[in-house]
Amino acid sequence: MKTRYKKIAIVGAGAIGGWIGNKLAKNGAEVSVLARNETLANINASGLKLFEDNAESIVRVKASDKPEELGIQDLVIIALKAPSLPSLAKQIKPLIGKETVILTAMNGIPWWFLHNFGNALKNQTLSSIDPDGALQAAIPADQVIGCVVHASCSADAPGTIRHHFGNKLIIGEPSGGNTNRLLELEQLLSSAGYETNVSPQIQKDIWYKLWGNMTVNPISAITNATTDQIMGDDLVRDFASHIMLEAKLIGSKIGIDIDQSPEDRHVITRKMGAFKTSMLQDVQAKKQVEIDALIGAVHELGQKVNVETPFINALFGLSRLHAKNLGIY
Repeated sequence: MKTRYKKIAIVGAGAIGGWIGNKLAKNGAEVSVLARNETLANINASGLKLFEDNAESIVRVKASDKPEELGIQDLVIIALKAPSLPSLAKQIKPLIGKETVILTAMNGIPWWFLHNFGNALKNQTLSSIDPDGALQAAIPADQVIGCVVHASCSADAPGTIRHHFGNKLIIGEPSGGNTNRLLELEQLLSSAGYETNVSPQIQKDIWYKLWGNMTVNPISAITNATTDQIMGDDLVRDFASHIMLEAKLIGSKIGIDIDQSPEDRHVITRKMGAFKTSMLQDVQAKKQVEIDALIGAVHELGQKVNVETPFINALFGLSRLHAKNLGIY
């Protein structure tokens, strides 16, 4: 397939980044990985491994902890957890040329969320995500394409990924509409085996996914509960519903209308069963948690559009304090 995306670098070869990198390499792309420590050692020694559909796939990719060794890429896929990105933002600049497209496959609200979007908040920055503007300075928003991942993967070991369920990627331009680079990216991802949808406004897809996991993720982290336990407790589920109603109102102020009720979304969450959220997994592994991207940014947006958020405030404060006391925030 003829494509502008010949050289592709994965920044963050964890569960999602490793899954995407393996499948793109298997499809013939020239994939490299920016990695460190044990992940770097394992990939160089044994390749990037993926267990999917009861089969093991191993691809050999170029891996380095020095971005200048990888050079300028056609496509850079950032699949880091949000707390890890600020420290890497300046370091990844050697990967980015004037024509490089940057695909952000991350949870929560990204730093570019209000780029050419948000009604009265259009082009404002979010201090909860990018307090000193380092991300905006290092990673040009005009070169970004957003991605919402609907899949569950885990890392059996550094550089060894296991896919559990879900195969959907939603991609879109922050400024909205279709572009040649977006449609070529859809072709690339589809040819690698993904169910790839092009969104006319990617911020809406980001917000809709966030509308569900901004509650169950922090609540699970605080309580050590799986999603079925959260949904099964009437008081906790009601707390989550009130948070979602506040977020729904915030969304309407910035141009995102949700035509569902919280209970409609709870039906979807219940179908996941005894699911352990990514934030609970991070707490148990003593890793930094994505509190600012999942709920801190929503709290900030509420302040900016003058929506009172007592329930969001409570969850943000409790989850932040919990993580601070564990040394993971």
